[in-house]
This record gives sequence, C-alpha cells and structure tokens, in this order.
Amino acid sequence: MEPATVNGDELVETLATLANPHRMRVIGVLAKRRNYVSQLARELGISRALLQVHLRKLEAAGLVDSQLEFSEDGKALKFYEVRDFALTLTPEAIADAVRTLTK
Repeated sequence: MEPATVNGDELVETLATLANPHRMRVIGVLAKRRNYVSQLARELGISRALLQVHLRKLEAAGLVDSQLEFSEDGKALKFYEVRDFALTLTPEAIADAVRTLTK
C-alpha cells in the first residue's frame, strides 16, 4: 500500500505551526493526556493568554481538538486533546506535496 499524498498547502501550515517551541511543548503535554487551559498553562509555565494564542493555531491546523465542559460547581472548562496525526517527511513526499502548492 502506497502512502497518501500530502496536500502541499496543508503540509506548509502544519510544519509552520509545529515550528514554534511553545506549540511543540503543548503537543508534548497533550500527547500524554487531555487537559484544560488553566492547568495546561501552569504545567507549561506560560500565561493563559499566550497559551490560548498557541492553542488556536494548533486547532486551526487540525492538530488539537477542544471541548467545553462544566464542573460540578458550574465552572466552564475548555479541554484540549491531541488529534491523531503522523508526518513522514521524505524528499519524495515533499516533491509530491510541492505539486499541490497553491500559495
């Protein structure tokens, strides 16, 4: 079975999103378990505002999903989890992706 051809624009977006150390750390923590924003910010040692920026970019790239849940006391918690993804970068995969670039 041959691997699926990756869309060039999507590959560029995914690689650009992952090229940030904060976002790589977010993926690293979320790969272990889903988490809510405040706890995730504490674990990463960054502000919730900065974390939200990175989470929005990860979600836009299709790398994480979010779900709003309510605690027993009625407090809203937004949980994030990593979506399954796999990237195999070879010269051939990049050459295939280049043929579909539109940007």
